[in-house]
Amino acid sequence: MATDFQNLVDGMVPATSVMSVQVLEDGSCGEIRVVAGNQGYIDSIERPAGDYQMRANKFVPNSLYTDYVPRDLNFEDFCFRSAVGQKCLHSYVRPNQMPVWFNMTFMPIGPSNGNIHYCTYSMEVNFEANTKRMSNISEELSSAILETCIKLRREKDFESTMEDVIVDIRELCKAEHCCVLLTDAYERKCKVLCEAFSEETILRPMRKYSDDPAFYALTETWMDLIGSSNCVIAKNEKEMAIVKERDPEWYASLTNAGAKNIVLFPLKSKDELLGYIWAINFEADQAPKIKETLELTTFILGSEIANYLLLNRLKVLSSKDMLTGVLNRNEMNNYVDKLSEEHVKEPRSVGVAFADLNGLKIINDQGGHGAGDILLKDAAKAMEAVFPADCIYRAGGDEFTVIMLDITEAELNKRVMKLRKISQNYPNVSFAIGSSIEDDSRNVRQALKVADVRMYEDKKIFYQEHPEYRRRFL
Repeated sequence: MATDFQNLVDGMVPATSVMSVQVLEDGSCGEIRVVAGNQGYIDSIERPAGDYQMRANKFVPNSLYTDYVPRDLNFEDFCFRSAVGQKCLHSYVRPNQMPVWFNMTFMPIGPSNGNIHYCTYSMEVNFEANTKRMSNISEELSSAILETCIKLRREKDFESTMEDVIVDIRELCKAEHCCVLLTDAYERKCKVLCEAFSEETILRPMRKYSDDPAFYALTETWMDLIGSSNCVIAKNEKEMAIVKERDPEWYASLTNAGAKNIVLFPLKSKDELLGYIWAINFEADQAPKIKETLELTTFILGSEIANYLLLNRLKVLSSKDMLTGVLNRNEMNNYVDKLSEEHVKEPRSVGVAFADLNGLKIINDQGGHGAGDILLKDAAKAMEAVFPADCIYRAGGDEFTVIMLDITEAELNKRVMKLRKISQNYPNVSFAIGSSIEDDSRNVRQALKVADVRMYEDKKIFYQEHPEYRRRFL
């Protein structure tokens, strides 16, 4: 039999091996061995591409496949369905730890030897994704993925669109819960982009967990769990035991939450990890369909999410003052224009406060430029302790502006007094402050003019009382 298998693979052009699959008494998958391999396959083990290291670099016929690579539940599933289920299967994937795409074909061969069944495994390596092979999917899956693409192109808020998309993915997986979780390696934070639940679920929303700073550390273990595969699919208790073995902390988190199975895919764009998508308590017999769908869907989602994150970063850069973190003058001007021009049925009051730092120039001169930066940052912290962050603008070098809707004069004056008091907690922070109220927010520019005049009056008083800070002002 071994000689026949060797002759078979030697006649194949692509790197090809014969895999033996053991069927256990309970009908599940047992040992999977590499019975024979042609020269191309042997070279892939003994002289792997790039920097990838095999567990063993010498091919020995009839060895366990795990002698060469870490255990891969997806690979085992394909071998089992091909050898035992007598199916011709194809997969086109990019493994997590290798910068290449694998075009893989599995074909059943016979006869079986008792509880040992056989299939061929052929692979072709592509260093760039082949879009024709990626799109070679069934009509049903093509329709579902096309619908996702159309939804992502709608003129609708991206996050709202993703809420629709995740509902579709959950229904396709017939899962109890689906979620897209974004991870930020720089901030070491997580954010739930979207999630969907079945009606009868008892699972809690992921936002209950992801807000915990310790949760990010848990997500860092997931790439090791995926290993050399492109995803994790644990369909049953036996396969969940492998998750437990590799990642006991996450296994405990999953099972404590009520998870019985899990499919997890990383979301990437140009090798940058953006986050993960998963489905919990899905229909196990739908696993092949789920895997095939999510392999292509995650490829598309990765690109769309990368664009979304980029636009958010650009928005931050265009709207935030990078030194202090408050909104910048450009954002203030846009908001003032919006308030001045908007049509409202019932006028809303608007309160404005100008807060200009006293003595920034002399502090810069005496302590250097760095001292001035520290002063500006402390000033922003003091203001954020009194006013909402989305109402504070750095209008100029040492000048901050607050614009608040639906505020009374008494409340604005109360906050101004609080700012004067809190600023004393920061070294050298002293504000000249002027404020004003208009009953109609469309008159915001008038409020700005009045507040500016009052701020300069307050500044004059400060320099009169503190000649040590005097500059060319009076």
